[in-house]
Amino acid sequence: MRHPRSPHPPSPERSAELRRRFAEEARSERPDLATLCLLVGAEADGALDEAGLDAAQMELDRLAGQLPFRPGSPSAWAAALRDLLGERYGFHGVAADYRRLESSLLHEVLRRRRGLPIMLSVVWLEVARRAGAGAPVYGVALPGHFVVGFGAESGPEEGRVLADPFDGGRVLSGDDAEVLVAGVTGAALRPSMLGPAAPLQVVSRILNNIRAWAAARPERSDVGLWAIELALLLPAHAARLRYERARLLVQRGEFAAGAGELEAYAEVVGAVDEAVAEQVRGEARAARAMLN
Repeated sequence: MRHPRSPHPPSPERSAELRRRFAEEARSERPDLATLCLLVGAEADGALDEAGLDAAQMELDRLAGQLPFRPGSPSAWAAALRDLLGERYGFHGVAADYRRLESSLLHEVLRRRRGLPIMLSVVWLEVARRAGAGAPVYGVALPGHFVVGFGAESGPEEGRVLADPFDGGRVLSGDDAEVLVAGVTGAALRPSMLGPAAPLQVVSRILNNIRAWAAARPERSDVGLWAIELALLLPAHAARLRYERARLLVQRGEFAAGAGELEAYAEVVGAVDEAVAEQVRGEARAARAMLN
């Protein structure tokens, strides 16, 4: 049995180049989902070099080449991907995958054929796209569980099919989707939840998952830091990410840098909420006091 290895980070020079490419791709007219996910993987794993990035893209191409030529209807596309990826190649997820960083890294998901729902969905989406999916195929960001949609992106449900790559590509009935959402939120499934997720929304959610993984492991604050820093390179991001980054710097013992960023964030938030700004300034003073 192969034991999980602990990825080592890339060199500072390699990291800077990866981030430049990530920002450039994220701001392009049509951001490429696989490229962005693989750049995230290279930031996590210094062993993922250019040859490894190319090999992952080639693996997606190889898988796409094994799909039947233009399966046809949305249900036929869903069945073809399930048969190929879920049954023939065994792509799926289990509960233990939530505890592994590799489950959020595309190159590792392609190697292990295991991962989080969103990463397995990325594999489904990329294979379908490369195979020339005629019907729309898109990610669906249900609360707490990412799935893949085939067919109509909006309007009546007729002609739309949802599949769950985490469960090997099982096609979901309307009741199945209701149960998934109710299990996470306790609320009913709303039509707005079934809309297509744009590539940058998918990448943002992947980085959120990585940040959550790192937040539960204080000894891996390095992972949390680069995940925040990549999220800050996306064209649209929450201003609060700057606050999270500042606090993480303080947590890591970088008190001066963290205090400076807290003060900068306080200036921004002060325009809308002075009480919150003063609280953040207090955190900055406390961080600077740690330098004495």
